[in-house]
Amino acid sequence: MKSALYLCLLVLVLQVQSQHRSNLNDEQQAQKIAHSPEDHSQAEGENLAHVKIAPSNIDFAFRFYKQVREEAGNKNIFFSPLSISTAFAMLSLGARSNTLSQLHKGLTFNLTEMEEQEIHEGFQRVLQLLNDPHREVQLNMGNALFIDDGLKLLQKFLDDVTNFYYSEAISSNFQNSSEARKEINKYIETKTRGKIVDLLKTLDENTVMVLVNYIFFKGYWEKPFNNLATRDDDFLLDGKNSVKVKMMHQNKAFNIYRDEKLSCWVVEIPYKGNATSLFVLPDEGTMKQVEDALLKETVSNWMQSLEKRKIYLDLPKFSISGSYDVKSLFEKMGVTELFSGKADLSGVAEKSLLKVSKAIHKATVDVSENGTEAAAVTVIEVSLLSALFPLPPHIRFNRPFLMMVFDKTTHSILFMGKIVNPAAKED
Repeated sequence: MKSALYLCLLVLVLQVQSQHRSNLNDEQQAQKIAHSPEDHSQAEGENLAHVKIAPSNIDFAFRFYKQVREEAGNKNIFFSPLSISTAFAMLSLGARSNTLSQLHKGLTFNLTEMEEQEIHEGFQRVLQLLNDPHREVQLNMGNALFIDDGLKLLQKFLDDVTNFYYSEAISSNFQNSSEARKEINKYIETKTRGKIVDLLKTLDENTVMVLVNYIFFKGYWEKPFNNLATRDDDFLLDGKNSVKVKMMHQNKAFNIYRDEKLSCWVVEIPYKGNATSLFVLPDEGTMKQVEDALLKETVSNWMQSLEKRKIYLDLPKFSISGSYDVKSLFEKMGVTELFSGKADLSGVAEKSLLKVSKAIHKATVDVSENGTEAAAVTVIEVSLLSALFPLPPHIRFNRPFLMMVFDKTTHSILFMGKIVNPAAKED
């Protein structure tokens, strides 16, 4: 079976409750922003807004990973940091005062180094670049607002989310929560090419707005694995236990690096087009040491130190998923006001006191001979205040390892995860 790389990242759902309801302007109800970026035939480098936000997005990725690790225990981890960053950056357009400051800090944006406008211009440029139809890798990212008839969004908020984030504005009747939920789930399923199905199980009775952010990516390994070389093998879960996996094999030249200080191997496995992945294999007993060192400086050093070398590579086929309560994780990262009675989202809608009542993220990944399939969804509900060897090294990913998927054009980490059990059933 032909296997592509599908990355369907983040669906952010903002559930908003409002005491004061008013009719939404007809033009706003009908407004749907076409999900196609501006003409960006301009030479790469003319607009570098995305480069300015890239370090903060990478810092956020590793900070969020370490927070997830604290709760994951000995379970697989997989999520989309760029998707989460984009969703909450979009939400920040309506945040004010300390709520906004906490959001910026949580997303690791330092307003002494860049202006708020530059943050949104950066994400705007990321969206343009990711949606470039001329890319060899198929990669689509977009946003939508499902808005209840009774919620009157401030025009500036609506203008900003459509201008910077190319968000569609879709009129919905949240008084019929069952139909609204089906409509949103269908949208999510369509945009993620069927990778995320029936995400929203329920909607709060007071929901008046749902914000959706998604990414879809399809590509192929630059050097596919030969199906005939795949064989059954053991994957070591720990010192005593193992599981049987389908182990893929290649005997070719790859960009690799042996980090003696952190005791790990780093192998770059590129996709066709301008995307690549890093697979990081810590020596036995050194996973925590490597995880603790996950910083943009560490990964930058790995990337700069890669050298092409023939290796014997073993990599398991795997399909894993992860689901996360982003609200809980963000609160532990210091973003608390957004989810509390002190929330100030006064820049979103008229005469409505709002807060985020729920934020969830789901991601899936499937790695096989021809590529990778992955998908992720995040839901946010907003509620009313109420070393060299003589022979080619044999690098065997037969014990827990890390994986990162990068988009080179935007300098973004699309996906990040830790595979501790390739045979674990998806949740």
